[in-house]
Amino acid sequence: MTNESTESFKRAVGAAVRAIAGEPELEVNFSAEPPTLKGKKARLPLPSRNLPPAEIAIVRGAGDAYALKLAYHEDKVHQQFRPQKAEASAVFEAAEQARVEAIGALAMKGVADNLAANLEARYSTREFAKMRDRSDAPLADAVGLIVRERLTGEAPPENARKVLELWRPWIEERAAGDLARLEPAMRDQKAFAKLTRTILRDLNLGEETAEQSEAEGEDQADGEPEGQEGSEGAEATPESDVTQSDISESQSDESEDAAEEVEMQMAEPADAQNSDEGTRPWRPEQPFAHQDAWGYRVYTTKFDEIVSAADLCDSEELSRLRNFLDQQLQVMHSLVARLANRLQRLLMAQQNRSWQFDLEEGLLDTSRLPRIIIDPMNPLSFKREKDMNFRDTVVTLLLDNSGSMRGRPIMVAAMCADILARTLERCGVKVEILGFTTRAWKGGQSRERWIAEGKQAHPGRLNDLRHIVYKAADEPWRRARRNLGLMMREGLLKENIDGEALMWAHSRLMGRPEQRQILMVISDGAPVDDSTLSVNSGNYLEQHLRRVIAEIEEKSPVELVAIGIGHDVTRYYRRAVTIVDAEQLGGAMTEQLISLFAEQGARAAHPGLHRARARSRMRIAA
Repeated sequence: MTNESTESFKRAVGAAVRAIAGEPELEVNFSAEPPTLKGKKARLPLPSRNLPPAEIAIVRGAGDAYALKLAYHEDKVHQQFRPQKAEASAVFEAAEQARVEAIGALAMKGVADNLAANLEARYSTREFAKMRDRSDAPLADAVGLIVRERLTGEAPPENARKVLELWRPWIEERAAGDLARLEPAMRDQKAFAKLTRTILRDLNLGEETAEQSEAEGEDQADGEPEGQEGSEGAEATPESDVTQSDISESQSDESEDAAEEVEMQMAEPADAQNSDEGTRPWRPEQPFAHQDAWGYRVYTTKFDEIVSAADLCDSEELSRLRNFLDQQLQVMHSLVARLANRLQRLLMAQQNRSWQFDLEEGLLDTSRLPRIIIDPMNPLSFKREKDMNFRDTVVTLLLDNSGSMRGRPIMVAAMCADILARTLERCGVKVEILGFTTRAWKGGQSRERWIAEGKQAHPGRLNDLRHIVYKAADEPWRRARRNLGLMMREGLLKENIDGEALMWAHSRLMGRPEQRQILMVISDGAPVDDSTLSVNSGNYLEQHLRRVIAEIEEKSPVELVAIGIGHDVTRYYRRAVTIVDAEQLGGAMTEQLISLFAEQGARAAHPGLHRARARSRMRIAA
């Protein structure tokens, strides 16, 4: 498929999304970043130049899902009934998305096929088939799939059936009656939301509404004394010997009363709402909001440390290690410096000027003249130079300091971090260099404490973390250059617990004021800690790492990229490259940064054409 055909496909998808949504002003963009819908801006997956039919359906499915949400979803009603607790909120969101998609799927066969393809693509990366325990499978996905099945009659995707096998008996045992009542309420969002809240109580997820229930009970006691006896009877109903349908009907009535109470609160003045502890402002879901439900535990954090590199080594030894690093740096300096200069030229160009294309006046764009020769009906195209608004940027380099990096790999990583830090600093881009390892082999003080306290079963992470700050983002390179020599110190490199290190680096980035935040991870293997893995499941640390990566990639503004040295990191990260030899690290790091900054410049200068070219370069580099 030619570039012109791809652009035609994008225009057609955009027009279809606007038509289904009933929003002529909806802005539809295509990007390699995760798809999102914010207000009247929709970001869809970026189609490749050679679009196979499966990819066409996935792109269209993502657009149809957002269009149906705009058409059949009212945010005001949604926020009235949306629970505050994270797990209950996730189930509520999944049920509502299933509702709006079911309306479109039942009305249009093509939309149903697109939505099914998009759903299957979403689940294809989550490895549900490997799950063996219900605690590993997300309840929200299971409820969403069951609601979809009830409303449309469509079977779940093959790659998601394991989730339903684990959860379906438990869910239907508790909420089968209320699930059966969803279909008649499908086109009434308020009635559907009330039923969903009832289902949440069936699944023991209704405790987040306790404040509203208490406020409702107080209002009834003050304003309707004759109904007090009935209220007490309703409270006693779950404890008495009654049928499940009676409980469901009673809970449904309570849900309707609670909804009316919420509407009355929204109609009150702002001061009255602020004084009510039961009403809290809605906030977008943040990364790691659901980590309590992941099943990942830490036995103790008492012996963990976040330490500056200068505090781990005396000044004289640090200077000696830095001199050794400088000697090694001369060997590969020319290669990495040449790539770094290319990165610097790109950044300096972006910070100065760029061009606007396809204008009706300005300088004649001679690159578009062949179009006029081929078809004289095409209008002339003009361009104009404009000042570039370069976004403040911070880059974090997170280096694996595990024992397997000993020798040449850690030396090359230190050298490349050094050269790139200098280059980016010259371009006004702040750089932070972090490392992660453990304080001891095979558990350290954490394991000793666990043994002394009776060897609790499944204790979770069982080692002492050591997170090292080699260079803070606001620290000039000239002051931090000696710290990088610490990586050459014998005995520093031990175990690696990647998931928690990634969360730590991400939290530091999120506290930064810069508009753009990039996190580059350099590792040579999967997370390994013998102490932890000896008393937990074999994939305990790897599973946690996958969840951390998914949270950052799907919910965080931080741009995450990874480089694996002899280790296939592409199975963890969406944006990643694997190199065979440590000598290739400098080129890989620089190419990844060039690709990221080139995409930013392309989006600002000419979103349509340059975005596809940047993605092609990324694939070639990988």
